[in-house]
Amino acid sequence: MDAVLLALASAFCFGSMTVLVRLALDRPIAAETGAFWTMVASFVVGLLGVAAVGGRSTGDLWQFAAAGVLAPGISQLFATAAIREAGAPRSSVAFGTAPVFATAFALVLLGEPAVGGLLVGAALIVAGAVVVASESVRPTGFRWLGIGYAIVTVIMFSARDTLVRHLALGDTTDPGPAAAATLGSGAAVLGLVLVLRRKPLAAWAAPRWVPVGLAFGLSYVLLFHALFRGRVTVVAPIIATEALWGVVLAALVLRRRELVGVRLLVGAVLVVAGGVLIGLNR
Repeated sequence: MDAVLLALASAFCFGSMTVLVRLALDRPIAAETGAFWTMVASFVVGLLGVAAVGGRSTGDLWQFAAAGVLAPGISQLFATAAIREAGAPRSSVAFGTAPVFATAFALVLLGEPAVGGLLVGAALIVAGAVVVASESVRPTGFRWLGIGYAIVTVIMFSARDTLVRHLALGDTTDPGPAAAATLGSGAAVLGLVLVLRRKPLAAWAAPRWVPVGLAFGLSYVLLFHALFRGRVTVVAPIIATEALWGVVLAALVLRRRELVGVRLLVGAVLVVAGGVLIGLNR
């Protein structure tokens, strides 16, 4: 039950993050710069999480730091670009397809058991994606490239979940230090990206991205505590409820800017239902 509640809280924070990114992007900025400031703030959250919750056993932190290069490091760059190009609610629905990839990785790489309901759950997720794709009206500036970025992000997220669960099973590291290590390496990677691509640091933009980093960092810390307590095939589908949170929060905060209609909401519900069904049948 702890893993379920932690995953639900993580999903809410992640869904909030997508809306906060959309707001932060109101003032144009390179995706690399926004992702970097997000990760810096997230790393601070990770350190505060260690101080608040504790975590004396650090085990082989380098393994989690290495995992952080992929996600949240590179993945956050793609996630920011996805929200910029496709908007918060539609990116959230795309992020919600993660259970399909996470379950596939867990079945093949971790040997987690396969039981009935997997195909039905996957079919619901695909159906939700099709409903969203069939929208007749989308906000100005929407680009399908953003959905492509979101799918790349999802694959990286799924690989991360599988790797973190694998490390959690064979290592003595506590979840708090492990989460902080991945967030720290993610920030370092994005800092390197800024240097290599000669993007501006834009320190003036940091305050706009602090709320994004707070939501993302808290989501990450909660996710690690969930993954250290439950299987990927249980946690990942619950995390997918962020699709519904992202759509609902976008409708409340962004209102007509994102043109949140019935099809988008139905698509999000189908994606979440598919993810929950996969989780119930693991």
